[in-house]
Amino acid sequence: MPVSREALIDAIRRSLALGKPRGFKQAVELIVTLRDIDLKSQEARLREVVVLPKGVGRAQKVCFVAEGDMLLEARKLGVEVYSKDEIQALGKKDAKKVAERCDWVLVRADLMGVAGKILGPALGPRGKAPIPVPPNANVKELVDRYSKAVWVRIRNQPQIACRIGSEDMSVEDLVENALTVLNLVESKLGAQRIETIYVKKTMSPPVELKTL
Repeated sequence: MPVSREALIDAIRRSLALGKPRGFKQAVELIVTLRDIDLKSQEARLREVVVLPKGVGRAQKVCFVAEGDMLLEARKLGVEVYSKDEIQALGKKDAKKVAERCDWVLVRADLMGVAGKILGPALGPRGKAPIPVPPNANVKELVDRYSKAVWVRIRNQPQIACRIGSEDMSVEDLVENALTVLNLVESKLGAQRIETIYVKKTMSPPVELKTL
């Protein structure tokens, strides 16, 4: 790991202290800039769902496109769920509303074609691609998992930026979440690819970590 726990603690504390109070709960974000990455290469296609051990610091809405037992289980749990027919009946405006409401859209694998066609154009620009799940997957376990999950991915710049929590979380919890993300990045790209690491709140300037 190119940073120590102590460096993370220091940077997160400094970040939380920066800026004036806002009228909303700010996210805490981790930004990792990368070196020697060809954005057209296979390794630049890093795109992983990471479950933060301490959660993301806010409620996340997990929605389903399903049939059969999965649909029934989701409805029993009070989860927002759409059948194949219901998805096919959605217009563009309705699809956009689903994309706005749902942080994650999990789709029974055999329904990915129809979900992608109807919801994809609305989800894509919001960075919320539908995710296939097995027909026999446990809905409650999926909801628990994705309610604490974030995307860790490289997009159109040689960097990774993701939420690691919110400003009202403890420093230790934010550190645990940050380490989870950094461990994933290191395992996928190697420590030598990590150039600089920053922590910031939504409306505050970034704080650079001291690397080893």
